[in-house]
Amino acid sequence: MFCVIYRSARRDQTYLYVEKRDDFSRVPEALMQSFGQPELAMILPLDGRKKLVGADLEKVKEALISQGYYLQLPPPQENLLKQHLADQGKE
Repeated sequence: MFCVIYRSARRDQTYLYVEKRDDFSRVPEALMQSFGQPELAMILPLDGRKKLVGADLEKVKEALISQGYYLQLPPPQENLLKQHLADQGKE
């Protein structure tokens, strides 16, 4: 199984995985509009891989089969003030 990974032109660290190059037919129109113009990042074989950077391999495979795409969002930003206050016992 191969997947094609696109980088979002509008959202930093946001990636869209699809099964075939330039085939966004199963991706909802609202998602495509908010994603912006997809920029090809890479074509990747999923079979034989043990893991992916930033995404769960099994979730990616399952999403590609069931819905035709997988959306990888950036990790949540750390709230440093909240962490600092918790460390100080002031939360």
